[in-house]
Amino acid sequence: MYCNLRKRAALISAALFIAVLVAGCSREIVPLPSSNRVLLQQLPTPTPTPVPLSPPTAAPDASLALIDAAGLDFAERRIIGVYERVAPSVVSITTRVLRRDFFFNVVPEEGAGSGFVLDTEGHILTNYHVIEGAERIDVAFGEQLVTPATVVGWDERNDVAVLKVNVDPEVLRPVTLGESSDLQVGQWAIAIGNPFGQFGRTLTTGVISALGRTIEGPDGRSITGVIQTDAAINRGNSGGPLLDSSGRVIGITSAIFSPTGTNAGVGFAVPVVTLTRILPDLLTLGRYRQPWLGVRYAYNITPGLAEVLKLPVSSGLLLVQLYEGSPLATAGIRGAQQEVIIGNQRVFTGGDIIVAVDGEPVATVGELESYLEERYRVGDTLQLSIVRAGQATDIDIELGEEPN
Repeated sequence: MYCNLRKRAALISAALFIAVLVAGCSREIVPLPSSNRVLLQQLPTPTPTPVPLSPPTAAPDASLALIDAAGLDFAERRIIGVYERVAPSVVSITTRVLRRDFFFNVVPEEGAGSGFVLDTEGHILTNYHVIEGAERIDVAFGEQLVTPATVVGWDERNDVAVLKVNVDPEVLRPVTLGESSDLQVGQWAIAIGNPFGQFGRTLTTGVISALGRTIEGPDGRSITGVIQTDAAINRGNSGGPLLDSSGRVIGITSAIFSPTGTNAGVGFAVPVVTLTRILPDLLTLGRYRQPWLGVRYAYNITPGLAEVLKLPVSSGLLLVQLYEGSPLATAGIRGAQQEVIIGNQRVFTGGDIIVAVDGEPVATVGELESYLEERYRVGDTLQLSIVRAGQATDIDIELGEEPN
């Protein structure tokens, strides 16, 4: 009885399972819209990206492309090009100077320097101190040609001189004058000269290490706006060109700073802007006409001096003495009117005080001289701001020529 019941239950369960399965299979299967089927069929089958078996080859170093067949890079070729173009323009200068020895006997001495060709007329530019006091001057174009030279003009203050030689114009290779107003510290500087008077047309390179330096000229006064370079400059280089990386003259090498007289990495060159300013006068007049106001003596006013003398300003030039007939004297500017004793010193006071030139403040005699030298020419008119007895006024003054 029990077995029959179990069999009946099993048959009922099997029947129910089959009924459910049949009912699920009879449900409607809705297909995808035809548009979607087409879209799926049009999608491209993705292509797998092959993995390289070895890493890609690196791009060639761009700097290697600058190496030529001789193994020279771009910088070397540029320096070589400058030397090839400018070296024929650089000359060696030897001088003979008559001096007296301890026993007052006249003894000839030789000097040496450098120079460079300005034009095809035979003008040579060099330093004034190279030819100062020379009885005879010889100019050598390499080792093949040595010729005497005459002095055309000079400017002792800026240490510049112009010589003249009579040679075949084909020998003369003029330099190209560049600009020095836009120079930058760090740019290349190339010097060509004749160090020690023995090693002709020697090239040295470096950079411009400073600008606007002030050095003492042969006459004891300051040369301003000077270029400082670490390009090696030795005795005998004086008067040679200082060049930029394009071979243009940016200055004339004039001095070195060294306790021993040999190169110590600090050389100086008068900038080309000074050369171009004074050359027209040197070539036509034989001298440079220095613009001049006529200050013979003046005090640089400091706050301490202003307090002691009870001056109305704390900075400027207190005029003490003027040259007779000078532009200042002619314009009615006054020097010291009285003297006072301060401690054990005699001080002159009561003169006019110069405080500005064309609106630019002036604090020292050196600044005044620099303004005149760098910005004006003989015959120019400038506005001088002065203080007299506590009252400020402006006076227009025409610059004269400094007497020799």
